[in-house]
Formats: sequence, structure tokens, C-alpha cells
Amino acid sequence: MSTEATAPAAYTREQQETDELCAGAIRALSGVASIRYRGRRLHDGHRPLPIHSAHLQPDAALQDLPSLRGAADSVALRLLHTDAALHKSLCPVEPVARLVFELLEQLRVETLAPDQHAGVAHNLRHRFTAWSHAFYDSGLAEGASGLLLYTVFQMCWSRLTARPVLEKTEDFIEATRWSVSAQLSGDLAGLRRHRTDQAAFARHALAIAHAVDAMLQEAQAKREGQQDDAGDARAQAAFKLLLDFDSDHLPDAAPLGDSRAFSDGKGAYKAYSTAYDREEKAGELVRRALLLEYRERMDARIASLGINTARLARRFTQLLAVPQRDGWSFGEEEGYIDGRRLAQLISSPSERRLFRKEQFLPHADCLVTFLVDCSGSMKTHAESVAVLLDILLRALDQAGISTELLGFTTGAWNGGRVKRDWMRARSPVQPGRLNELVHMVFKDGDTSWRRARPDIAALLKADLYREGVDGEAVDWACTRMLARPERRRILLVVSDGCPMDTATNLANDEFYLAQHLKQVVARRETQGAVEICGLGLGLDLGAYYSRSLATTLPASLNNELFSEIAQLLGGRKK
Repeated sequence: MSTEATAPAAYTREQQETDELCAGAIRALSGVASIRYRGRRLHDGHRPLPIHSAHLQPDAALQDLPSLRGAADSVALRLLHTDAALHKSLCPVEPVARLVFELLEQLRVETLAPDQHAGVAHNLRHRFTAWSHAFYDSGLAEGASGLLLYTVFQMCWSRLTARPVLEKTEDFIEATRWSVSAQLSGDLAGLRRHRTDQAAFARHALAIAHAVDAMLQEAQAKREGQQDDAGDARAQAAFKLLLDFDSDHLPDAAPLGDSRAFSDGKGAYKAYSTAYDREEKAGELVRRALLLEYRERMDARIASLGINTARLARRFTQLLAVPQRDGWSFGEEEGYIDGRRLAQLISSPSERRLFRKEQFLPHADCLVTFLVDCSGSMKTHAESVAVLLDILLRALDQAGISTELLGFTTGAWNGGRVKRDWMRARSPVQPGRLNELVHMVFKDGDTSWRRARPDIAALLKADLYREGVDGEAVDWACTRMLARPERRRILLVVSDGCPMDTATNLANDEFYLAQHLKQVVARRETQGAVEICGLGLGLDLGAYYSRSLATTLPASLNNELFSEIAQLLGGRKK
């Protein structure tokens, strides 16, 4: 599986925890329960959440926590205090005017932070200050355009927050501040006065936005025929990158890109041929003697880790089991009167154990299926993944929870027989999936962990790892799970990147399989019969799965990781 088109490989569990913390802060402050980070981008449910204000684009890998929290708090206040329909109807079309208008609306809602939340106000101030210093230090304010915009931003922030402009750049902007203050003074005063009324505030914000746009156009007209200085050229290039206004309508695949072939087919995924697709028992693909050798290797590795399987089983019972009535408990001191013991009350008036209670025991009517990406890039993780899943399967088995272990790969590299058939047919355009699928069953739901131990070791067979078509594999796994009697069904997909099949990508486009995966997951999540989670090895799978966990193997193969996976399967966050 390729990781080139996904979030950076350096994405760590600590960064994911920071994202979850910020998303939690947004949910708490805004009251919007569907806010989540998916693929390093905020989503409201399955819809990407557009963030157009220039100072709310911090880099999680470079910024400190107060900056990230400041951006999150600002987004929450925007959700809470901005009428999106009114804002959209008033938003100017001109890029510079919209840049200014978006930032002014964001600054307006930031001034509405509750007085009792002093930490929120501190985070907001810290974020704007950090962004202003970074803007100045980068040299973007050296040109005339950058200096004008920077000065206007500082003046508006100062008026709205009733604080002085930043001391570090006060002298730098003084001349520009004096030259524009006469033209903007009336509307600057109106910003503070009408900050609680979005419509009234917008009139002044629009006036400032159009005035700044006019100033820049006038300055540009005067420079026509002259060579722009380096500062102006750099500033103009940077401003083009500050906002992507077209991203309002990006599909859920924003971090990965759109598939033109998928769109041309009106969202209909297809396979050129399914004649060579097959489902195999993984244990039958490896020699028995080699399976036993792999099993011994896994057992030695597991013994060296010292994982407390019994405690993990109890944790799974707490998270996945539900209380179920299991008869009566007699001889109790409270509860329902037990008529059979009334005679004891006559013979022994001091006897108190005359009652009975309903007895409830935890019952796990649940199926957990692990679906492993067996593409070529997963070879490096094979042993660690096998050990991880073996421990999880054993703990779930001890907790009385049904489990399956499935895998998916292709029958050949670079298309195999399907591609040869396609070429013999003169290579029609956009053929769809162009490889033969192999879906493998390492352990089915009716087989206990103890009986399946040798077959689980087949995960160590390197020859099984080729390419990966995730969307069809997820659909296959969900279909298998729906045929089972358990009431709750949880699917955990273990992967290290996006779907990757070379022949399919070359004949369609690089995002064709990724788009289909997101479509499948969204459909299955909407149906609600199967809960789908993702375990990303070295990166975040949030672009595909709304519930996901990022980890690094083998470094994190410890009790803490198993606890986090249990929480993920249980549908709980720390």
C-alpha cells in the first residue's frame, strides 16, 4: 500500500492525541457533537469543515499547544456565533476582499469568548500573536501589498480586542497605519460597536474589505510596467496559498485528491473482470512445517513482551459485553420476597435472608473482525502485526467474544491475468479495477483462537503480500459479518497507507481506489450494521475511517497500545 498520497508518514500517536484534544475542545465549546479530525482535517460528520481565516492554519508539527488550542477555540466560536448562510450571502467575490472579510468575521467571533473562560481568551490571543510574528519574520510584510494587509489586520485586531497593536511591529507599521486610518476610521469604530450583531458588523467589515482591495488595485495600477520588488512578489505568491476558497465543496477525499475516472463514471466503481477473484484459507497457502516454524517464532516474541492477556480480556468484557439476566440469586437480605422461605420467618424471626434478586452476568453478543492489508509495504510490519493480532484474538476469545481474522491482497503484481485480458481487448479506457483479488481467511468466527493458532502464523509468509484493493475487501468483510448472528459487529482494518494497485492506477487514475474505499466506508457507516475502525501503522487513517488510531510498530507494542485499541473497539476516547 502506498503512503505517498496520504498524511505524512511522520504522523505519530502523540499528534493524533493533540488532534483529538483540539476536536474535543471544539465539540465542548460549540456544542457540535459531530466534529472530528479525519486525515488531519476537521470534518463535521463526513463533510470537510472549511477554515478560511489566514491565522487559523497552524502546523501541528511545528506549533505549540496553546497555538493549536487557540485555532480550535476560534473554530468553535465561529460555529457558535456565525450564521453560515448569512455570511455566505454577504461574502465578497474578490479574493483580497474575501481574505479581509473572512479574517474580520473570525476576529469578531473571537471577541465573543465567554468571560468565564479565561483560558480560551488566552489561547486566542496567543494564536493571533504567534501568527503575526511568523508573518512578519517570514518577510511577507516587506512588500507594499503585504505591509498594507498586515497593517490592516493589526489595526482591526487592536480595535476589536481593545488592546494595543503588537509592540514588536508597532514602529514598522506606523507610517502605513497613519496613511490608511483616515479612510478606515469610521468603519474601524463600527467593528467594535457592532461585534455582537453579525449583519451590522458585516456592513463595516465589507467597507473595510472593499477599501483595502481598492488600495491594492490602485497601487498595482501605479506599478504597471514596473518590475515588482521581491517582497511584493513573495507576498502575492503567499496570499494565493493562504486560502483555497473553492474548498467549500471539496468531497470527503480532500486530503487525498479526487478521482476523475470515478467522477466520469458517476461514482460507479467497477471491476474489469472478477473471473480470477478467489477466497482462500490462509493456512492452506503455506506448508504445514513452515506454519509451525512461524508459530514458534511468534510464541517466543509474545513471551518476551510480557503482555497481561487476562487483564486485557477483562477490559474487553467491560467495553463490549452487556448485562444479561441470568436467573435468580437466593438467600439475599433485600430484593423480592422469596415465598419458599417464609416458613423460616416463623421458626427464626431474626432471619433476614428471605429475599431473592435477579442475577445479571456480562454477555458479549459481539463479533470483532480484523481485516489486514496484505500489500507489499506491509511486509516490514508482518511479524509485529501478527503478534499484535494474536494477542488481541486470544484476549477476545477469553472474554467470550467471537472473532475473525481476514486479509486481502492480489493474485499477481501489476494486473496479472486481468490486465492481459484487458490488453487483448485493445485496452478500453477507464476499465475499473484491473487485477485479480485474493481474500484470505486466517480465522473464521466459528473457530477458537487455540485451534486457529497455526493458521494465524501464515501472516508471516512474505509471498502473500502483493498489492491491495481496500474498498472491495471492506465490503467483503462486512458482508461476511452480516451473515453472522451476533448483534454487534466491529471491523478493525489494519493498514499503513492508501489503496494501491499499479495496473488499476495507471489505467484509471491514482485516486480511483481511494475514492471507492471512502465510498464503501461511508455507505457501511451510514447503514450502521457494522462499526468500522482503522488502525494506522505510522500514519493517520482518519481520511477513510471516522474512528481510527495511529501507532508505530514495533516500538509501541506494549500494554498501553492494547488498552488504546480496546478503547477504539469499544467506541470510547480517552
